Amino acid sequence: QVRLVESGGGLVQAGGSLRVSCAASGLRRFSNYDMAWFRQAPGKKREFVAHVGWDGSTEYYADPVRTRFVISRDNTNNAAYLQMNSLKPEDTAAYYCAAGLWTSERPDMYAYWGQGTQVIVSS
Repeated sequence: QVRLVESGGGLVQAGGSLRVSCAASGLRRFSNYDMAWFRQAPGKKREFVAHVGWDGSTEYYADPVRTRFVISRDNTNNAAYLQMNSLKPEDTAAYYCAAGLWTSERPDMYAYWGQGTQVIVSS
């Protein structure tokens, strides 16, 4: 059974930093999968945040986070991370990691999802 488990969310003041993690298990080979982070604020659609390729050599980001967030992965430990810096109140959302075989900003292109971790940025 494939499981993606996010952790590291919490409450942070605007301008602060937070790192969320995603631990994967049950995938035949973690390094076969691209990993991505999405987020969903109350009343809004799930939106793409960042993507990292299977070997960590390629990354891309949504425009609102491009200069502030960094995605990374550790294929030895089957984990992915999202370092979030200079956080803003509009970054408040549930953050989800996802695993898939394609490079995409579309949620439906990812086969596996975690349950989400909440990030709240206070002003």
